[in-house]
Amino acid sequence: MTTEDAIVFDKLSLRYPQGEDVLRNLSFRLAGGSFHFVQGPSGSGKSTLLRLVRMDLFADRGKLLLFGKEVSSCGREEQARLRRRLGLVFQDFRLIPWLSVLDNVALPLRIAGEEDSSACAKARELLAWVELSGREAALPDTLSGGQRQCVAIARAVIARPDFLLADEPTGCLDSGIAERVLFLLSELQRGGMGILFATHDEALVQRLGHAILRLQNGQVVREDGWRTGAGEEPSPQVLQQAAG
Repeated sequence: MTTEDAIVFDKLSLRYPQGEDVLRNLSFRLAGGSFHFVQGPSGSGKSTLLRLVRMDLFADRGKLLLFGKEVSSCGREEQARLRRRLGLVFQDFRLIPWLSVLDNVALPLRIAGEEDSSACAKARELLAWVELSGREAALPDTLSGGQRQCVAIARAVIARPDFLLADEPTGCLDSGIAERVLFLLSELQRGGMGILFATHDEALVQRLGHAILRLQNGQVVREDGWRTGAGEEPSPQVLQQAAG
């Protein structure tokens, strides 16, 4: 992935059926390979923003471009191709409880048609990276919350997505495990993967020092902390604050 724009919001707004705007007039650009926090209190629109990026929801007004494609003008097949370039990590892990740790991680490659031996080899490599070697045969419910989140990260990145969307992935973890998860995500970003990380944890955000996109009541109210990682070009800043 290059540092060209991977995600572009252009005056985008979303209104729920009851008539209330959830997100209002958002305009910003995220470079490929960049790490950005989406920070704000509960109800500010963080999760909704991520749902728009992964095309679970579609905007009422404005445009969303993913990897140069305007999603509203894409057919289902093109949208599916765009989704395959995204990885997903959630607060509640969303592991399949009756599958082993190894099978959970290997699942995306198996679905894509990769040979089982290759998928399992890559899954073992990732489990070693998240320090879970030896737990390949374990079921998710036998792991701690932090271990399950590490399995979820391994599953999300095994197909090498261009951008990883993380929705409050540390919200139910203690501070030590949360920092371990953030370290893993930062390592992925240093390897060239883009990260968009939604959280309400201000202390955790400040310790990392990555770029921050702040939301309040569905609007951009502030952006700060913009910086680059080693070898990166400067990541684009938010172009325009949302209109009141």
